[in-house]
Amino acid sequence: MLWVVLTPIVLGLAAVGVWFLKAVVQGAIEGWRSASDEDADGSGTPEEVLAEGFLPADRQNTEFSCPEPEALTRAVGAARAGDWQPTAALLAGTGRDWEHRARYSERLAGVAATDDTWLLAWEAARPDDPDAALVRARSTVRLAWKVRGGQRAKHTTQEQFDGFHRTLARSREENARAAALNPDDPSPYINEIWTALGLGYPQADMDRIWDEITARAPHHYEAHFSALQFWCAKWRGSKELATEFAKRAADAAPPGSLIKVFPLIAHYEHDESDDADVERSPEMRALVDAALADAHAADPGHPRLAEVRHLLAYYLSLQDRDEAAMEQFRLVDGYVNALPWRYWDDGAERYCALRDETVARVLENR
Repeated sequence: MLWVVLTPIVLGLAAVGVWFLKAVVQGAIEGWRSASDEDADGSGTPEEVLAEGFLPADRQNTEFSCPEPEALTRAVGAARAGDWQPTAALLAGTGRDWEHRARYSERLAGVAATDDTWLLAWEAARPDDPDAALVRARSTVRLAWKVRGGQRAKHTTQEQFDGFHRTLARSREENARAAALNPDDPSPYINEIWTALGLGYPQADMDRIWDEITARAPHHYEAHFSALQFWCAKWRGSKELATEFAKRAADAAPPGSLIKVFPLIAHYEHDESDDADVERSPEMRALVDAALADAHAADPGHPRLAEVRHLLAYYLSLQDRDEAAMEQFRLVDGYVNALPWRYWDDGAERYCALRDETVARVLENR
């Protein structure tokens, strides 16, 4: 499951054990994980919560963080049926909308990593199509992580590692080709971050990639998420490097870019504290307030807005800001493939447990 965590956006996130422990300890303190076994499996969702329009755990979509655009759903269906033309039209239609281009190409890359018959037909019909080249490059990275698997290194075979590195090495040339065919597009360089992460690029090479991205799209959400993973302690950086990267990005970002959430993500990635008061500190409240204002200012059609709302719901609830948390839960309910839920095997149940307790507190105080 961790492999799909972001789309390679979600692919290399392997620190499940640490965060599971964090959730158990902090959840015990907060009380949001004290529900009965019946409540935990989703079948015991309180009637008052259902009456508010919320869905039980077994009706939460665990593949997406929000509803998929209809045009993308059609393109995915056509690709699976062997027809590449709707995909080509979809990507061509994104123009210079780099956020949607990255989102769509990543989704389609996941399809190609399983069966690329339609992509081969597209490449044969249009050998120098930059959109086909981008999907090929992204699908190769997806395939590499699929070959590796989602287990920790000690549970990964040498054969898996060898296949992983061979496939990632091939993606270097494919990233370069996609970039050459569409020089303005930041997406091939965003994809290269995941090549860099898997092959262990030195930090100087990551700086080079980042310069290429920011020259084209300085406030790109997926680019920042991918780069933050590189700078995290669990990969090629440290808590300090990740925190500094997130702060610089947030300070420089305009309202509505959703980049203000990255200090919260950096905190979550490295927080091993069992002290619930940490989440309620003035510093953490300020980070949540900044991300909340950013979400309010964002384009409602931003493809990553739901991911920000999920994290806001989590932290607002931990800070006992229940009305605001309930508002965010209402805006994302039905879809749970986002931080923090996607770091857990039973993310839908954990989402519902925290949501239900938050809603219950709101209703009790009305």
